[in-house]
Amino acid sequence: MRRFTLILLLLPIAIASMAQADRDFINDGNRKYHKQDFPAAEILYRKALEKNPDNSQAVYNLGCALMMQGKDSAAVEQYEKASKIEKNKYRLSKVYHNIGVICQNKKLYSEAIEAYKQSLRNNPKDDETRYNLALCQKLKKDDDQNNQNNQNNQNNQNNQNNKDNKDQDKQNQDKNKNDDNNKQQPQDQNGMSRENAEQLLNAAIQDEKNTQQRMEKAMQQPSSRQLEKNW
Repeated sequence: MRRFTLILLLLPIAIASMAQADRDFINDGNRKYHKQDFPAAEILYRKALEKNPDNSQAVYNLGCALMMQGKDSAAVEQYEKASKIEKNKYRLSKVYHNIGVICQNKKLYSEAIEAYKQSLRNNPKDDETRYNLALCQKLKKDDDQNNQNNQNNQNNQNNQNNKDNKDQDKQNQDKNKNDDNNKQQPQDQNGMSRENAEQLLNAAIQDEKNTQQRMEKAMQQPSSRQLEKNW
């Protein structure tokens, strides 16, 4: 089933009664707004606020004009200002609804959920706000699950990398140990270690000494053979 977001861009609030100058600027701003001339509407709403900075309707309408120009941060600033001075619950619900819309578009689901809840506290019958709230709660749940899965995958990858590194370190240690043993007992071309070669050489030298000693001893003994006389 296709999933979509219902986003309500609320129109600027018209005024019933206020000072003539404020009303004229706001009415002119509303006409520019409906013609989608949002920069001109912004200017007119600001002029209304110059006359009366605490005019909550002018503040809210300015937020709408900024929102339609993609100036989301400035729009939220105006909506938050309106939330502090607006007394009418219906209009206050629209303030929080639009804050929720901006946060939802930026995937700030936690902030959007709180804004929609505030909107419903002031107007529990707003079905569109209720729908957006439920949708954001689902999107946040999906987002949290994806983040958890990604974290688990990263942890598993890190654990595998650590295991591979330990195995490689052990292999390197075993190789170094074997290399040290080979250095301690170098072998000749026939596979004989230096220690064995030295033992054989010492044995050969000892045998030669023993042979020389026997020959010298034999030469020192008197001969039993008589010399023949010369003729």
